[in-house]
Amino acid sequence: MKIEDHKKLRELFEKAQYIRDIKGDDFEDILKVHEDLKIALDNFYDLSEDEVENLIEVYEKRLEELTILADKTLTPYEIVKIVRHSQRFTLQDILENVYDSYVELGGEGEINIDPATVCAKAMLIRRVRDDFYVHQVMVIGHEKGSGEEFRRGGSATPWGNEKALRYIRMAETEGIPIHFFIFTPGAYPIEDYPGAAQQIARNLYTMAKVGVPMISFISEGGSGGAEAIGLADLRLMAEKGYYSVISPEGAAAIVAKIRDGRPPRELVEKMAKALKLTAQDNLKLGTIDRIIPEPPLGARKKDYDFFKKLKVELIKATDEVVLRTRGFKTFTKHALSKQTSENFSYHVDWELSEDEREILIEARYEKYRKMTQWAVIMPKGISYVIKEKGENFLRVIGNELKYRVLKSGHKTFKRLISDILSESSLLLKPVSDPVKTVYNLIVGKKVRPKLPTVPEEEVGLYELPVALEDRTVACPQAEKYGCPDIWVPDLYGEFCGVCPNCGYHFFLDYQWYLNNIFDRGSIKFFDEDIASTNPLNFEGHAEKLKEDRKRTGLKSAYLSFTAKIGGISVVCGMLVADFRQGTVGAAEGEKFIRAIELAKITRRPFLMFVHSTGGIRIQEGTV
Repeated sequence: MKIEDHKKLRELFEKAQYIRDIKGDDFEDILKVHEDLKIALDNFYDLSEDEVENLIEVYEKRLEELTILADKTLTPYEIVKIVRHSQRFTLQDILENVYDSYVELGGEGEINIDPATVCAKAMLIRRVRDDFYVHQVMVIGHEKGSGEEFRRGGSATPWGNEKALRYIRMAETEGIPIHFFIFTPGAYPIEDYPGAAQQIARNLYTMAKVGVPMISFISEGGSGGAEAIGLADLRLMAEKGYYSVISPEGAAAIVAKIRDGRPPRELVEKMAKALKLTAQDNLKLGTIDRIIPEPPLGARKKDYDFFKKLKVELIKATDEVVLRTRGFKTFTKHALSKQTSENFSYHVDWELSEDEREILIEARYEKYRKMTQWAVIMPKGISYVIKEKGENFLRVIGNELKYRVLKSGHKTFKRLISDILSESSLLLKPVSDPVKTVYNLIVGKKVRPKLPTVPEEEVGLYELPVALEDRTVACPQAEKYGCPDIWVPDLYGEFCGVCPNCGYHFFLDYQWYLNNIFDRGSIKFFDEDIASTNPLNFEGHAEKLKEDRKRTGLKSAYLSFTAKIGGISVVCGMLVADFRQGTVGAAEGEKFIRAIELAKITRRPFLMFVHSTGGIRIQEGTV
């Protein structure tokens, strides 16, 4: 009995420590409760059995009251602290308590190319009355560990994300669903080959067209690291989880322009609230599909009821994605909506046919295409919608006719003429060659006249305002490479902003690129009415957007246009530094997709110019 009582007392002490870590020492009487339990543990063997039982009963009741009260008063930053706490459940706990069996792939523990990324083949057993059905799934996720340094807190390296990509492809080959578990503060900050950003992009590119159901569960979704395995058909999120484009501390450092040291605690808490990073916030924003309830103050490693609930929700979510690809399943879908326990009343086969895979991929595209269109200012009204849809329809029909019908026939006809001329030339060659030789000797070979060229000084290229200044500038790499000072008119004229000695690129206005790269007069802008907004109502952001619109004449940081380069028609996009440092928000993303769609329809090359960018616009959060 003494051992059991000591175990209970230890659990109460850990619970008090947990509440104290989340809410702080000034929350109610948690500091006194914590100290009393520590004293009780230290003097445990000096206490009688009745005294121990009385202590357990009193503090068990008090801690339950404190837990409920603390849960009701949680702030967004305290939710972040819950997610980061060492007592929080991890992927390893899910593998052991949610799945009926699993085998880790690619090596266990630190004998692994990236211990922060865990991939496993797992089994889920579904009970339908007296029958049991086994589902195979691929589990891919971040493992934070329980203090192991080699896990890096769940921050995946580029090769860890590449490992995840290999097993995504393996799951597609085997035709089994994929369950992603996101427990990461962000990708590990390293840019060795193959590069963090590049590998995340490869993962996203592959996930967009994978033909198996994909479900993601988010506990800690930080920055691009979460997106590396986050493009799922259905997104679940823990009630006490967070999903954000940046950590509250990172946002506070950017807003306060702090290079070294920690930002003030008050500013961090303010940023946590402004970023709208909680599960409830993300559900309202439309970036997740469902919230998985947790016990008060969040699920911990021994909350087995939570794991049972999570198992049911994972099966239901996979069923839902599969049933979307199928036609007449009304009764099964109704049963799915009513399912709450582990004993299911129906069975769904998770294997998809070729047609169902195509439907799945199309539905995934539509889901993410429409996810945040509400956060963009676009022209609305019946007349505009009809005009836009009409233009798109005519453009599609025209290009299909041009490239699939006329061009195909033209190529066939051209090939036929080429074959006829080739054959006839071989037949007439013995006769025609002597005649041509005599003719060229008498008349002389005709020389084609060269096309007239415009002298460079008459072209009238765009000149930067700074290029008119009569002064010299030093190259930033002069100390390293011994570069001489450069006369400004030469630097921004003849040298096009490039140091002639070391090749360092000086900053150029985006207008310089528009006027010097593309054929003169060929640029035609489109989607100019699409504008950036302040979807999170981030304090001060609306005013900054207004200032940038007035100063630059632009409505977003992205320019969409068609142009010609050497006579070749292209569709282009450009991120410009003048508007919010070239950061990317929902409007910029919408314009980027529209430009690519136009290039695809018109069969033209797509060129993307990054004049300058500060990355994702943190003021728009996960939108």
